[in-house]
Amino acid sequence: MVSNKTVLPNGLRIVTIPMADSLTATVLVLVEAGSEYETSNINGLSHFLEHMCFKGTTKRPKAIDISSELDGIGAAYNAFTSGEVTGYYAKAEYKHLDKILDIVSDISLNPVFDPKEIDKERGVIIEEINSYEDMPPRRVHEIFNTLLYGDQPAGWDIGGRKEIIKELKREDFLAYRDKRYVAPQTLVIVAGRFNEEATINKIKNLLGNMRGGE
Repeated sequence: MVSNKTVLPNGLRIVTIPMADSLTATVLVLVEAGSEYETSNINGLSHFLEHMCFKGTTKRPKAIDISSELDGIGAAYNAFTSGEVTGYYAKAEYKHLDKILDIVSDISLNPVFDPKEIDKERGVIIEEINSYEDMPPRRVHEIFNTLLYGDQPAGWDIGGRKEIIKELKREDFLAYRDKRYVAPQTLVIVAGRFNEEATINKIKNLLGNMRGGE
């Protein structure tokens, strides 16, 4: 299995991993936007923003528009946030690669951050934090990081603090995304069965105009 790396003029990195015998294809978009890039007044925003990317885009205004397309082709999809990165991915039968590439690119590039959806999702985020507090192995890890790193980004919980989640505004999402979701901080990985040259060209068409930045 061989991987190849391509860097677009705007700084976007593409890693392709062709697997000729695979029955599936996977698209993963990784952005250098995690809790370690936050400030104390927006702790938890990276994770909250990840949730909001599935709540509607300019092309697919409602959450059901996104999920119905992915469910309709039997795709497995999700997202995750860590201290250093946020990732969005989908995996489906290889013939649906164009579809999942379009959708994953869309949710990472064009979220609308509807204020009503933000307010709805606050409760979901807070309940997620509550559930983690009831998981001793995970909670011990979070407490250990706080003791190890102290009151600075590496020592904060990825999910954030509930009192901050309750106060985050649409403007906070827009400002953070404008700073972190830029081409040089984004990596697109495609693995499975696909035509490498054609797929790179499709990524160029979808993400080649993504804004650059430092």
